[in-house]
Amino acid sequence: MSVGVDVLVGQSYYLRFDPTLWDAQRPYAPLGALYAAAFVRAAGHSVALFDAMLAVSEHEWIEALDRERPAVAVLFEDSFNYLSKMCLLRMRTAALTMIDAAHARGIPIVVAGSDATDHPGLYLTRGATAVLVGEGEVTLVEVVTRLRRGDVDLAGIDGLIHMREGQLTRTPVRGIMRHLDAVPRPAWDLVDVDRYRAIWRARHGHFSMNLATTRGCPYHCNWCAKPIYGQRYTARTPADVADEIAWLRRTYAPDHLWITDDIFGLKPGWIQAFADEVVGRGAVTPFKCLMRADNVTPDVVTALARAGCATVWIGAESGSQRILDAMEKGTRVDQIDAAARWLHDAGIEVGFFLQFGYPGETRDDIALTLRMLRRCAPDDIGISVSYPLPGTAFHERVRAQLGPKQNWDDSADLAVMYRATYGPDFYRVLHGYVHARVRVDRALAVLGLGPDTSHARGRAATLAGRGLLAACRLPFLWWRLRRHARAGGPDRLPDMLPVLSPQAAALPSEQHH
Repeated sequence: MSVGVDVLVGQSYYLRFDPTLWDAQRPYAPLGALYAAAFVRAAGHSVALFDAMLAVSEHEWIEALDRERPAVAVLFEDSFNYLSKMCLLRMRTAALTMIDAAHARGIPIVVAGSDATDHPGLYLTRGATAVLVGEGEVTLVEVVTRLRRGDVDLAGIDGLIHMREGQLTRTPVRGIMRHLDAVPRPAWDLVDVDRYRAIWRARHGHFSMNLATTRGCPYHCNWCAKPIYGQRYTARTPADVADEIAWLRRTYAPDHLWITDDIFGLKPGWIQAFADEVVGRGAVTPFKCLMRADNVTPDVVTALARAGCATVWIGAESGSQRILDAMEKGTRVDQIDAAARWLHDAGIEVGFFLQFGYPGETRDDIALTLRMLRRCAPDDIGISVSYPLPGTAFHERVRAQLGPKQNWDDSADLAVMYRATYGPDFYRVLHGYVHARVRVDRALAVLGLGPDTSHARGRAATLAGRGLLAACRLPFLWWRLRRHARAGGPDRLPDMLPVLSPQAAALPSEQHH
């Protein structure tokens, strides 16, 4: 086959294969693949992009291989998007199908991502040339350059796993990039931005784009998988981020931004400086971000509002301090309460990520979480059950309980794959029940019958309508919940005893530069 483009960069998260999220119609371009493409192009290689996010199936990847005829193919998963980090089985199947297609055409294919890092043998034996380990862009450039010379010996390149004489072989670990301002901007020119804009505006009336200001997380939550960055954390300067936002506004005119960081604005004074920079450039744009409750202070909230923050998502996880401590979360319930109150007072919406089914969690702990929701009145919630992924302390402690199924099929799977207090059906019903209760509480609030949500009054009719529908479902959901609770689950299981004290868990890992 004659060679066309030097490198075809893609990823294997197909939004259509995740039905709940496809229905939500909130697609974001694959930022990880866009960074990879930018690095490869900056090294002098020609690049094309395959964007699986909006593709119908793997057949479009096959068409792209035949159309672009790349010298090297790359699957660079989006480690800035939590969906890619969930290592879903449907996306793994897609990735392996994509490897098959490249391999059948004699095209070397390089893979980077959480699932490939956890299971390199699965990808290499299927035909991948190499699996990149850790922060992959610099390693990718070296691999592509060598493969394009026709040199398939990758032993001298740090930061990868490959097959050597029939054995899985790891090369030395590559250090992470410390100066993120020097990183090239994502290759947005390769994206069909108009298609994303049309989907967003048709469903939501506005257009949202994504960007990252940091890489990694230095905290210790024992269920959180960190196969790419580990405990390491690096941040761009506020000025560099503000420059990118101003450029995005000029070039693509987004109405809203998702800042994809695991923790936004962790460094002291960063958010205040960021607010100054975006205001100074006339680049204030509504955005959503994720923060820890213990990093939200009145001064930080003031700066967030000045910078244009519309929504802060908080990894609340549980309203039970006992469960938070078992998770080694390092936050307190009173900090969650205070963060929600300060943000709402500033007119900033609040989202809570919640997690049920953690080993040792009881009905009393669940009730404490429901009471927290009523007190804090979050504007949105995301609910999961505890999900043991390789490399986490949680996975190590429950590994002996795991059966053949060790990954979810899609993000709505919610399978409990270890011995929890109740069975899987209980937690699936609990998911629906908690969502319904939150909608009812929000409807009551905007009607003046519950906690103050004056920040949401502009959507009172919508919230009231959703609340009415949810109220009709609540009695049936409550009946089902009680039935599943009686039907079974084991007796109270042993608690997961934390290794770190709450005080130690609240301290980020020391960063060595």
